[in-house]
Amino acid sequence: MPFVSKAIGLPIAKIAAKVMAGAKLRELGVTSEVAVKHFSVKESVFPFNRFPGVDTALGPEMKSTGEVMGIDPDFGLAFAKSQFGAGTHLPTAGTVFISVLDQYKERIVPIARRLLDLGFNLCATAGTAEVLNASGVSACRVLKVHEGRPNVVDMIKNREISLIINTPLGRRGKSDSTAIRARRSPARSRRSRRSRRGRRGSTGLESLARGELKVLPCRSTTPARL
Repeated sequence: MPFVSKAIGLPIAKIAAKVMAGAKLRELGVTSEVAVKHFSVKESVFPFNRFPGVDTALGPEMKSTGEVMGIDPDFGLAFAKSQFGAGTHLPTAGTVFISVLDQYKERIVPIARRLLDLGFNLCATAGTAEVLNASGVSACRVLKVHEGRPNVVDMIKNREISLIINTPLGRRGKSDSTAIRARRSPARSRRSRRSRRGRRGSTGLESLARGELKVLPCRSTTPARL
C-alpha cells in the first residue's frame, strides 16, 4: 500500500479510511485511474554484507531490513536506482559469469549479446558457453566448482567477476551455487537467479550507459493530493 501510494501520488489508506467513514470517491476527487508517466521499481534490502561467507539464498525465516524505491521515466534507470538504493553495485565494465539451465539457454543469448555490446567480457560454464558461442556471442569457458581449479569461485574470490547470472538445479548444481553465493560480495558483484531478472539488469546497464542518473523528490513526479 505505501509503495503504490508513493508511485501514483495518492494516499490510498487515507482515502480508504474516509470512504469507510461515509465519504464518496467523487467528493475526494478520485474519479478515474491515475495515469503515471514514470516507472516505479521496489527492491528489498537484506543485510548480507554483514555476514560474509554465508549462503544468501532466501528462506522462509529470513526478513528484509527495509525496502527502497527507484522512480524514473526510463525503466532501466528506475531499476538501476532501486539497486543502488539497496546497496547493490551495478557494474559498467568487467566480466559477466553466466551459467543457466538448458531451458533458459536460448533465452539467455540476447541478454548475453546486449552485455557484450555494452563492453562486458563473458565467461560461462561448458554447456552455456557452447550455446553462446554457437549463437555468435563470444564467451570463454570457466570450470564449475567440482570440475577442478581455477574455477568460477576462484575468479569471484580474485574479484574477476562483476556480474553473475546463475540458475542452479540438482544437488551438484545447487552445491556450486551455494559456493558462488557464499563468496560473492553483494557490494561488488550482482547476482541474478532468473533470466528475466538478468534481462532487467541488462536494461538497467544499457540505460546507465546512455544517460546520467537524476535524483528528484517523489512529489516532482506524483504530487500528493488530499
